[in-house]
Amino acid sequence: MQTIVITGASDGIGAAAARQLKEKGHHVVLVGRSKAKTEALAKELKAPFYLADYAKLGDVRRLAEELSAYEQIDVLANNAGVIMGPRQITEDGFEATFQVNHLAGFLLTKLLMDKLISSRAKVIQTSSMAANVWGRTFDVKDLNNEHGYSPTAAYGRSKLENILFTRELDRRHRADGISAVAFHPGFVRSNFAEDTTFFMRWFYHSPLRFLGTISPETSARRLVSLIEGTPGRDWKQGEVYSKSKPMKVAFKDANGTVAKELWERSEEMIKPFGR
Repeated sequence: MQTIVITGASDGIGAAAARQLKEKGHHVVLVGRSKAKTEALAKELKAPFYLADYAKLGDVRRLAEELSAYEQIDVLANNAGVIMGPRQITEDGFEATFQVNHLAGFLLTKLLMDKLISSRAKVIQTSSMAANVWGRTFDVKDLNNEHGYSPTAAYGRSKLENILFTRELDRRHRADGISAVAFHPGFVRSNFAEDTTFFMRWFYHSPLRFLGTISPETSARRLVSLIEGTPGRDWKQGEVYSKSKPMKVAFKDANGTVAKELWERSEEMIKPFGR
């Protein structure tokens, strides 16, 4: 039995994965934004839950303090994510897509790092094929998406950031016992895009969502297979997977300089929040 923390667990892939893992006998810890949804799932699974709004980094710091009470965290699944409409700046001063999809998970991972290292944990990022579709114009010097903003461009860049973070986490901490991996969940029928006025909201909330999409339960099995798999045998650290195979990433960062700079810039941004 593993102790598994899943963010974005109140709905969609996160909720489906939590159900599957609980059925397999694991100790699942739920993290969600919606009190009603997260509490309802926690009651259903008889699992502990915590609330955090990733648009508020103070919430993430509090969440890390709460999770630090666990003796061991075997898996941290950074699954929370959004796609926005018009460009928004959070109360912390960051573009909302970047903060929710990358910076908040980066902060949580950093704040829990000592616990993750002592647990020899797996850290799993929910990325997306959108990194290849809309992330090609990524500029590490424009993390707040001040130039060329669109909901899809910001989303694609954030999903590329998930991949670059995974690579750099692996480079820095594999020797410490951390096993980092990312994955593409597929095109999932869920409440994704409910925070945007963009056409993707219309698509995900219309009958068209049944065309070419998979259920949250099917997608969750991809996450569960990584959680239960053995790093180095069942999957390679530092990679991003689509189904059971490493996914080719269109953005070129052969020597890892962009991943390193993203990490360093992210560290500067989270300094006021503890690490």
